[in-house]
Amino acid sequence: MGITITAAAAGGDSESAIHLIPKSTNNQEKIPKDSFHLAYIIYFTLGVGYLLPWNAFITAVDYFTYLYPGESIDRVFAIVYMLVGLTSLLFIIAFAHKSNSVVRINVGYALFLVALVSVPLIDVWYVAGRVGVYGGYYATVGVVALCGVADGLVQGGVVGNAGELPERYMQAVVAGTAASGVLVSILRVSTKAIYPQDADGLRQSANVYFIVSIVVMLLNIVFYNVAHRLPVVKYYKNLKSLAVTEEKEQKGDITGKLWRSTLWDIVGSVKWYGSGILIIYVVTLSIFPGSVTEDVHSDTLKDWYPIILIASYNVFDLIGKTLTPLYLMENAKAAIGASFGRLLFLPIFYVCLHGPDFFQTEIPVTILTCLLGLTNGYFTCVLMILAPKTVLLQHAETAGIVLVLYLVVGLAIGSVVSWLWVL
Repeated sequence: MGITITAAAAGGDSESAIHLIPKSTNNQEKIPKDSFHLAYIIYFTLGVGYLLPWNAFITAVDYFTYLYPGESIDRVFAIVYMLVGLTSLLFIIAFAHKSNSVVRINVGYALFLVALVSVPLIDVWYVAGRVGVYGGYYATVGVVALCGVADGLVQGGVVGNAGELPERYMQAVVAGTAASGVLVSILRVSTKAIYPQDADGLRQSANVYFIVSIVVMLLNIVFYNVAHRLPVVKYYKNLKSLAVTEEKEQKGDITGKLWRSTLWDIVGSVKWYGSGILIIYVVTLSIFPGSVTEDVHSDTLKDWYPIILIASYNVFDLIGKTLTPLYLMENAKAAIGASFGRLLFLPIFYVCLHGPDFFQTEIPVTILTCLLGLTNGYFTCVLMILAPKTVLLQHAETAGIVLVLYLVVGLAIGSVVSWLWVL
């Protein structure tokens, strides 16, 4: 069902991924260049955008905790967001063959925008900074659920689209997610330095997070609708269309029992990559941000200490996700094995939290936090790049969505472990 083609076979173009090309395609056809790296920049920005809404909610948790005392804000937000997002992804996977990714992603962005605009409006028109107005709390939880639906639509679609393109675009999306964390850390440091840490300061800080997220979301809507009109993206979309046509000619419409069989084949092809991604996030979320921010203390840095640790993790996560253009570990078994090897972080962090006094000081904890971020970023990026290339081009989008499902499950399990087992 098609042949492989490399950049060399395509006339030496810089788009260097291996793809499965339909038989009817001219193997010597010139691959369009990504002029001014515009497609790369767009996919990087899309990666930044779809995590910002969640980051806005968790970064503003201090303000929500002030408004609604006695509620476990961070835990409720996490459970609602992840469960709804997980359900959304399951529906998308089940009906991916019947739906259009462009429609899904645009609907997702519209839901993100509605949710992000709703929060400051609820605060201005209803809550108005008053404590204990629990109608606002339930409305905010509903908005978080709406963001969970949007996340499944957008994240699954964007990663799925990137899986159909050369590897640099998947790297762009994944690096963008890390840049989102860095952006939030910059906002957190800036607002803490500028605004007093009283009720009014917390309120102003929260509004900054949501306003920035709204601006980035509007930018993402424009960028996404420009992306699939770019020549390099259209080229690979056309290849996918040819591959889909060939598959229909050979097998008929991929629906019902045939789709379920195809889906299980896709899951079987990426299951070990997905398992590696799952364990990466189980380990990371078991440690970060919970134990790192709540169980370590510094007499010198005081309440800046957890902020510095979060910023350090985010910066090194970004560094890890930008290393693959320099060196991509193409040995899948080694990458998956290294992902499981990150389980060693659990006993090492345990020693840092409960061992000799030296290991509980700022330098060892900061170094380990940086390594946690670096390995999280690099191996996530490697596995996300390699996995979609193990399936036929027409199924790369579904493979990408399946990988996002593994990632979200890993986040959920890691969050539960961090609550049930304090390091």
